[in-house]
Amino acid sequence: MFCVFVVSGISALIYQMVWQRALLTIYGSNVESVAMVVAAFLAGLGIGSIAGGWISKTARWPLVVLFAVIELCIGGYGLVSLRLFHWFGGLTANLDAWLVGVMAFVLIFVPTLLMGSTLPLLVAHQVRTIKHVGGAVSALYFVNTLGGALGAFLAVYVVLGSLGMSGAVNLAAALNAMVAVIVLVTWVMRRNDEC
Repeated sequence: MFCVFVVSGISALIYQMVWQRALLTIYGSNVESVAMVVAAFLAGLGIGSIAGGWISKTARWPLVVLFAVIELCIGGYGLVSLRLFHWFGGLTANLDAWLVGVMAFVLIFVPTLLMGSTLPLLVAHQVRTIKHVGGAVSALYFVNTLGGALGAFLAVYVVLGSLGMSGAVNLAAALNAMVAVIVLVTWVMRRNDEC
């Protein structure tokens, strides 16, 4: 479970780097653009964490299955994100700057809301599985932070330079899909072992 969460963190930071550059190419490089992307990313992660905590208490599906479905949704959004951003850039070219900022915020907020919900889902799953809150939370925060650090490094120094923005987004989406498949296959195998 921990390895897939590292990979999930890597894909999240690849998206952040790519989406920030994509919006900068559409709206120009300024402090406001960068601040909007970072604010949307952090707000989405924070509110997503709250939503994920609520879902983990009320969900009828197994939490790891929800995690896998969310990873697939993030990957799906990632695949269409650059086209969506460019379409949105043409649509908003003549709008007021504040309205463009709000709409760009929403473009980033939606997938990061999903990203933010993954940690509480996995924490709740681990707590139910190993019955040790401190160990589950600390280990998952560690691997998530590790994945984010690796993702930021790889995005800037390897992925964007060799694959470009479109290739980087495709790679991140493939990582999301890989995480989802590994989690679902593992879950199915464990269920079969229990039967």
